[in-house]
Amino acid sequence: MAEPGSSAALLLPLLLALGSLSVSSVHADALLSAPLNVTIRELEVNSAVVTWEILEGDPVIGFAITQQKKDVRMLRFIQEVNTTTRSCALWDLDEDTEYIVHVQSISMGGSSPPSQPVLFRTPRESEKMASKSPDEVTVEEVGQAAQLRAGELIIIVVVLVMWAGVIALFCRQYDIIKDNEPNNNKDKAKNSSECSTPEHPQGGLLRSNV
Repeated sequence: MAEPGSSAALLLPLLLALGSLSVSSVHADALLSAPLNVTIRELEVNSAVVTWEILEGDPVIGFAITQQKKDVRMLRFIQEVNTTTRSCALWDLDEDTEYIVHVQSISMGGSSPPSQPVLFRTPRESEKMASKSPDEVTVEEVGQAAQLRAGELIIIVVVLVMWAGVIALFCRQYDIIKDNEPNNNKDKAKNSSECSTPEHPQGGLLRSNV
């Protein structure tokens, strides 16, 4: 039978090993750095794109973003895992409004500290239109122009087909009228000969005896 002192001596190394594992995992999570160089790009009236960088070697498997209006407590939380992307689109923003954004990295053991807050302001619609150069053409405008051109071509083709049909019908009617003209002339000649005064066989006119 084992003595109590010997059992405690056997359990002590096991407890120390488990403690070292837990400390090492906590230390690994603490080493996960906050994202760096958080930047707002492609700033529009109702949308924006946030980008960031991470330290090389960090076991990052995803990200988490908190977005809120300045001086408003309500938050929007965006999280995505199993991805290596370093950017995220922010949507449904209000124009001429200030927002604050934080980014966190996610690993198998947990999340990193939040990044430094980034403050940005969405522009007004009028400001965006004024800053747009006259020669700048957006993808949406190109698509609309292509649709207009396609519609115009369809209308032109339909009109040409209709005109071709009208011309063909006119030519057919003209040919029918032209083909009937010799027959009409023959009928007129025949009717005129039947209505003329008959002549005497000796060349004199028939006269009635008084």
